[in-house]
Amino acid sequence: MKIFIGTDHAGYEMKEELKKYLGDLGYELEDKGAYSFDAEDDYPDFIFPVAKSVTEEKGNFGIIIGGSGQGEGMCANRVKGARACEYYGGNTDIIKISREHNNANVLSLGARFISAEEAKQVVKIFLETNFSGEERHMRRIKKIDL
Repeated sequence: MKIFIGTDHAGYEMKEELKKYLGDLGYELEDKGAYSFDAEDDYPDFIFPVAKSVTEEKGNFGIIIGGSGQGEGMCANRVKGARACEYYGGNTDIIKISREHNNANVLSLGARFISAEEAKQVVKIFLETNFSGEERHMRRIKKIDL
């Protein structure tokens, strides 16, 4: 499994920390940028490539990071076949349910609302939780991915 990761300036430090964490866990990573801190960059330039890669190379996942994770999630969800869930703090069960019920393939993190340690915990949950494959969930996903 490959993980595509991308962010704008707001999540740059968190992305770099998550890359090390995921590498230590043995995951194959492909960084889609930002490759350096630039306070004037725009998140769609990095988020669209992550979402497109996830949909073109089935069975892989994306991790996108921004200040809130909201715009990034919206951006990713504009790509047919990308199903981004967002996390910016609170109950982590939402991530588990997003994988089990919605087969989320992109995780959007709000770097201004969670610590790097929280992000690592959520990423681990996201990557280790399987889609249930239940017919009702598959039927609903097919309706989303028209």
